[in-house]
Amino acid sequence: MNIVVGVTGGIAAYKSVQLVRLLIKAGHEVTVVPTEDALRFVGLPTWEAISRNPVTTSVHDDVARVRHVALGQGADLIVVAPATANTIAKMTAGIADNLLGTTLLATEAPVLIAPAMHAEMWRHPSTQANIETLQHRGVRILGPAVGELAGGDSGPGRMVEPEDIADAALALLAPKDLAGLRIAISAGGTREPIDPVRYLGNRSSGRQGVALAAEAAARGAEVTLIAANIAGDVLAGARHPSIRIRQAGTASELALAMADAAETADAMVMAAAVADYRPVEVAHRKLTKESGGIPVIELVENEDIVAGLVRARREGQVIVGFAAETPETAGDEEELLARARRKRQRKGVDLLVVNEVGWERGFEAGENEVMVLGRDGLVTATASGSKRAVAAVVLDALRPLWTAGRTSV
Repeated sequence: MNIVVGVTGGIAAYKSVQLVRLLIKAGHEVTVVPTEDALRFVGLPTWEAISRNPVTTSVHDDVARVRHVALGQGADLIVVAPATANTIAKMTAGIADNLLGTTLLATEAPVLIAPAMHAEMWRHPSTQANIETLQHRGVRILGPAVGELAGGDSGPGRMVEPEDIADAALALLAPKDLAGLRIAISAGGTREPIDPVRYLGNRSSGRQGVALAAEAAARGAEVTLIAANIAGDVLAGARHPSIRIRQAGTASELALAMADAAETADAMVMAAAVADYRPVEVAHRKLTKESGGIPVIELVENEDIVAGLVRARREGQVIVGFAAETPETAGDEEELLARARRKRQRKGVDLLVVNEVGWERGFEAGENEVMVLGRDGLVTATASGSKRAVAAVVLDALRPLWTAGRTSV
């Protein structure tokens, strides 16, 4: 796909170098169109080196190709990051006094902008009115984030991270091959209370499940995301009109929510990390040292949510499980596969997504590496990279099973 990345004159321009790199790494052709002010922050040689394409700011260059129109006509997507208050105002008014402006007027491709400016500028009624107008025209707005700004200020106005912009851009280019699919996805980690303060839990951030929900919605699916103790900044990645979010805290709450979602879902994806055990008794007030001695906590096993979904499944319903293994437990890859095959057969899922986790991988990390086992126990797919990229591979493996189920029902 041909992507035009417009870069305007804000300090966040340096982050857009990484954005261009990510889009190219995803296999797309990228042309950078900076404004003159943008070149004060990141120079033209950098943009040409990273994009591997010539870069200009002038409408008078390459006149024979009518470059100021051709870029917009040939784009499959235009991303403006950062988008300053000035550029947003120009876009709203249709002002085309530079190459980026003419390119935006000459395109019928989707447009995604990532605003970046000081908080006062973002809150100004003019900017808010401009944003509302652009949204009404179909322009996608991503951010801004709340955080530290230039000059030591803080508040809304920080450009969202390049990885998030790349994910949103790729979502706009995604095929709508899951249109009609109703999918329920669990994400995060359950917490089993010991007392009002403490709990048994795990380190799952929910990023992989959120990535699955965002990718499925981008490809046309109707998604129910069961979120188990996911931080707000992570859960923000699931903001989409086709994603309905339900909260769950404990394994029992997650089981009830998934069973409820299963009544209408075509596919169930159990990406959440569920606590295997819970305390038999929960103290109604905080356990303290003053109580005397070290408390003994008796545990009981939680129900197997995936196995319950398989037992109650409707005809044609696809169920996907996840298996996280530490290298010490799994041994070498052969032993990892053997354990995964036994687990897939024991639980009866259609697909089992297997990944190694540890102190610095899998949980709380931006990237993942997985193997996907099919009904026959064979590895049907592998994936490594961002959790959004992994999500795409998992859904690619799910899609033919869902399609076959629709045909047989």
